[in-house]
Amino acid sequence: MAGSIDPEREQFEAFKTLPRDTPINMINLVRLRAEAVYEDGTKATGAEAYTTYGKTSGPIFKRVGGTIIWRGEPKLVLIGPSDEAWDLAFIARYPNAGAFMEMVTDPEYRKAVKHRQAAVLDSRLIRCEELGGSSEFG
Repeated sequence: MAGSIDPEREQFEAFKTLPRDTPINMINLVRLRAEAVYEDGTKATGAEAYTTYGKTSGPIFKRVGGTIIWRGEPKLVLIGPSDEAWDLAFIARYPNAGAFMEMVTDPEYRKAVKHRQAAVLDSRLIRCEELGGSSEFG
């Protein structure tokens, strides 16, 4: 089964229809390959390739105003498919959706993303907008 690595065209088009002027938080769940798969045959582990992605895309992420607001190492799926394991989980905050769009269309980011594509076996990227009001449930 092929994993979800890049957005499908329909998903990306739906993303672009949502408001671009409000802050967004992107939940990232990432499962890495044991060995990275580069088109040119470069040898690296998935973790090494993902580290390279972080180093090469990080300056662009920061330039558009992105910050990591939470990072964790998933240990167990308590609710959901028990075989759905993740290596990394984090929440990336952008000042607005336009900043995210600026990042992913940046020519230098397009070069950096090849490392993510080589590293990742499966992933989820979930756009969240903040809800105002109480910090209580409900």
